[in-house]
Amino acid sequence: MTRGRRHSAVPVAALGLLMPVPAMAQAIQETIIVTATGAPQDRDESGQAISIIDSATIDRSQSWSVGDLLARLPSVRVNSNGSLGAVTGVSLRGAETGQTLVLIDGVPVNDPGSTADAVDFGNLLVGNIRRIEVMRGSNAVPYGSEAIGGVIDISTRDPDAPEGLSLRGSAEGGYAETMRGTADLGWRAGELRVDAGIAGLRTDGISSAATRFGASERDGLENWTAHARIEAPLGAGLSLDLRGYAIDATLDYDSFFGAPADSADTSKFRQATGYAGLNASSFGGVLRSRLSVTYLGNRRDYRYAPDGPVEFGYRGENWRIDYRGQVAAASGVDLMFGYTHDAPNYRFFGFGSDERHEANTDSVHGMLILKPTSRLSLTGGVRHDSHSAFGGVTTFGANANLGLADERTRIRFAYGEGFRTPSLYQLYDTFSGTSDLAPERSESFDLGMDRRIADGRGRVSLTLFTRTTRNQIDFDMATYRYANLARTRARGVELEVSVSPVDSLDLALAYSFVDTRDRSLGSLNYDRHLARRPVHGISASVDQHWRFGLATGVSLRMASDAVDPVAPAGTLDGYVLVDLRASLPISEHIELYGRLENAFDTDYETAYGYATYGRAAYGGIRVRI
Repeated sequence: MTRGRRHSAVPVAALGLLMPVPAMAQAIQETIIVTATGAPQDRDESGQAISIIDSATIDRSQSWSVGDLLARLPSVRVNSNGSLGAVTGVSLRGAETGQTLVLIDGVPVNDPGSTADAVDFGNLLVGNIRRIEVMRGSNAVPYGSEAIGGVIDISTRDPDAPEGLSLRGSAEGGYAETMRGTADLGWRAGELRVDAGIAGLRTDGISSAATRFGASERDGLENWTAHARIEAPLGAGLSLDLRGYAIDATLDYDSFFGAPADSADTSKFRQATGYAGLNASSFGGVLRSRLSVTYLGNRRDYRYAPDGPVEFGYRGENWRIDYRGQVAAASGVDLMFGYTHDAPNYRFFGFGSDERHEANTDSVHGMLILKPTSRLSLTGGVRHDSHSAFGGVTTFGANANLGLADERTRIRFAYGEGFRTPSLYQLYDTFSGTSDLAPERSESFDLGMDRRIADGRGRVSLTLFTRTTRNQIDFDMATYRYANLARTRARGVELEVSVSPVDSLDLALAYSFVDTRDRSLGSLNYDRHLARRPVHGISASVDQHWRFGLATGVSLRMASDAVDPVAPAGTLDGYVLVDLRASLPISEHIELYGRLENAFDTDYETAYGYATYGRAAYGGIRVRI
């Protein structure tokens, strides 16, 4: 494929699509409840930095990849090892990919079978996902391990209809023989809610290895994802909550570069999660309790040829028992407390080895939310985790949110501590494990402001942050084992703006400056930027809704240069990407849509040596009943 220059400018002519249709401005004053903070809470009462990707935004973007959606948020950096479905890491505020906690329908999905408990976002496609919340900053108190960079909380679809049956479906196709389909069935009757869905994608993809290495073979993907959930009242203040999520993905990939760059390697990934919860309301709603059991199971198998035997593989499982209680102690006083037991296990087989290891963690936490006035909210908490290998760790957190007298501006402050338990691989691997590793620890500070603009039709959020991480686990080249060697620092600025100046026009902008540096004393990389974390990131979008039903939009994403020690020059060039999209309802229930990704065919990389998509077009149809 012929690719364009590495940096592309947006032609002024393209902006002609964005001319708004005049409409009467109407103030929007809505209460947005978030859960990524650890408890259902009005976003305007939390002191933490939170971004939300709702169902309307997901549909409007037409994106397939959760990683692509996250890349549009401030302080989120995404890198991928090639074609759609390839290993993809997500970093929040410059943290390591394993230092972000990821939840799907309340189940932690950080992989116990991976080297550092990281989530591979290459397997996580949008499918029937309806909402993503991203809480940035360390927040171990309600969640425990991994919440150093923050928390990504993903929710699957609920029934669309307020009562009765609801159906949703879509089908699309496009570049590289790509086909995707989704189907979702929901039912709501009073407090009974049932939803189930399936999504499938098949594509020939692109070569994961960059073409300059002589690669030409496409690395395809087939991914099937399913979910189901039931919320059923049991009477007398009791309700049952059942959820399940599953992924089955087969990927072709290039395992090495050089001559030849192409290889016939394939990987098979299977994931299954389950959630069974019992919710209770007692003493007239003063005490609310939730007892749940969750399961995560990941299987990864690798072959040197599609029809060959499994050469090596990983298994990771975690069983969790979790209790959460909330007491409305008085007006404006809420006490939350909980207990969690985690039992992860890990297996690696291949190359003449078969290793199995396990661990246990018991945790207790408490949080207090105070609202002494209608404009002030205070939250504080403490947590203690006891791990079967390294013992105990105690963490604290506190935040505040103050509304100013103008009733449009709120000031936020947050202090958070985080930690990450050493992975089972880092603790027990025969060749590189170290059984006496200590947990990674972090401290973060946020100072922010949220302000409503345009008569309530828009919102501006500005956040300053800093985070220090110590005891960071790294591979010691002197001993060839893992050790608590590293210390890192991240600091930066985040800006989010969203506004609808008229009913027909939506504008959004996100900018972040993230300065991440190695602060390990004695390190050859002391005070150097961490790898694959662009310092500057910008995302902007404009969406226009025309009188005759057509909706058009353009998105821009920019990343500055980034350090990559593997690259010959030691850096990856920055890039600018532009996407165009449109949709048109042809009836009350049917909509046509299409998009052009990387419209100016920008040539770029997020990880040295791995290819990215050039210009690509897709189109499809959505049905809602």
